[in-house]
Amino acid sequence: MRRYLVALEQNKPRRGRQVSVDSLKARLADVEQKIADADALQRVHLIQERRDLEHRIEARSAESGDDLPTLEAAFIEVAAEYGERKGIDYATWREAGVPADVLQKAGIHWSRRG
Repeated sequence: MRRYLVALEQNKPRRGRQVSVDSLKARLADVEQKIADADALQRVHLIQERRDLEHRIEARSAESGDDLPTLEAAFIEVAAEYGERKGIDYATWREAGVPADVLQKAGIHWSRRG
């Protein structure tokens, strides 16, 4: 239950332009080349930019690492019973970010009250 909800939160569309991992890797390669020819102060800034890019690439890789379809299937199996036991209704699941089609597959309908 928790892992699926966390994965949904991490994969939620974000505002603004999304930079691909490939684009970040290309920028990282460019920074690596510039470090060799940079003066001392520029090198410090480029090293920091390299570290920032490495962290962003790592974070993006971790986000896509969760197997959302597997977590979704496990959620579908237990969500209706869990929601009924805990008094969680359809609107609450939707507000938490669970797609309507997933709730339908789980047997949780908008008319059902918790």
